Amino acid sequence: MPITAQALTLKATEYTAAWNSKDPSAVADHYAEDGAIVINRGEPSVGRAGVEAMAAGFHADVPDLTLTCDSIRLAGTHAIYVWTFTGHDATTGNPLSIEGWEEWDLTDDLLVKASRGWFDADDYARQVEGG
Repeated sequence: MPITAQALTLKATEYTAAWNSKDPSAVADHYAEDGAIVINRGEPSVGRAGVEAMAAGFHADVPDLTLTCDSIRLAGTHAIYVWTFTGHDATTGNPLSIEGWEEWDLTDDLLVKASRGWFDADDYARQVEGG
């Protein structure tokens, strides 16, 4: 059965809520058992345990992280999830507002099989330092 725009909207809403719950396992639950995410061409976080560790890292770095879904797009089983997160860096206390997106390959039951995430790492570093 094809993925509908309505189903993707619900998926994006639930994924956003999982990030905002501050529960890394809730984020990982949106991935297939063998799903993976690669951020800015870095090392892949593989399987739900890897995704959970990645989310835990973001929550440790930005304990008050709040994610918003800015837009979504769907083409078959491929989707784009555009986001902004705000919060404060755990070490410096400086405010952050970071924009990015994830490119998802989805299973028929709307689990993320593969995600390629992108954000401006240089801008993130500048904001952490207060610039």
